[in-house]
Amino acid sequence: MSIQYKPAVHFNHVNYSAGNTQILKEITGSFPEGKITTLVGPSGAGKTTLLKLCNGLLSPDTGEIYVKDKPIDNIEPVELRRLVGMALQSAPMISGTVYDNLNLPLELQGKKLPEQDALAWLHDVGLEEQLISRNVKDLSGGQRQKVSIARTLVNKPEVLLLDEITSSLDRTSLKEIEELIIKINRKYGTTIIWITHNLQQAMEIGDYTWVMMAGEVIETGESELLVNPANDKVKRFVRGEAG
Repeated sequence: MSIQYKPAVHFNHVNYSAGNTQILKEITGSFPEGKITTLVGPSGAGKTTLLKLCNGLLSPDTGEIYVKDKPIDNIEPVELRRLVGMALQSAPMISGTVYDNLNLPLELQGKKLPEQDALAWLHDVGLEEQLISRNVKDLSGGQRQKVSIARTLVNKPEVLLLDEITSSLDRTSLKEIEELIIKINRKYGTTIIWITHNLQQAMEIGDYTWVMMAGEVIETGESELLVNPANDKVKRFVRGEAG
């Protein structure tokens, strides 16, 4: 990828194994600061593992990872979680109200989220203020995902990792989440790294795209690469063909 922007996260010859299985092989590349990069590829390509390496949930066997030009090993774990947030497909919630969930990131730091700030975050993600006291078990899938994203934003991360966050949503909720992520990117300049199986979404939402297969980065570039890939393996993947 020809990067014209400062890297927010950079991988340098990163390898990662689980047991005797090598999950990631010699990953080198940068995610541009302030841009949306989509990660696509077949199941088992190593996309989620790569995402977890970005915020220290996993550590590489070999190679270096830099976040904002600092070696990831030199960033305190609590600071790293604030700097690099993550939202998952399952939108896991703690028992209780929407406020309880929004307050969680600060509660873990021994602080408390002012209710006005909580309401502002709800407004930011397109949810009604009256939901603040609703039990999360009574939310729709789309509402849960928005609360999950708002909770991640409470720490004001500079990098936001998204793992298949729209794959289980209906079309209306999917479009709302896409619009929300674009809004977050533009309003806050947040760097977005988004795993998606939806190639149309990857092209429409992403500024850049990484295509991964069998633990390797096969092709990178502006997201239009998915229209006419240079790599034969990527061509077959985009056409939906095996191999």
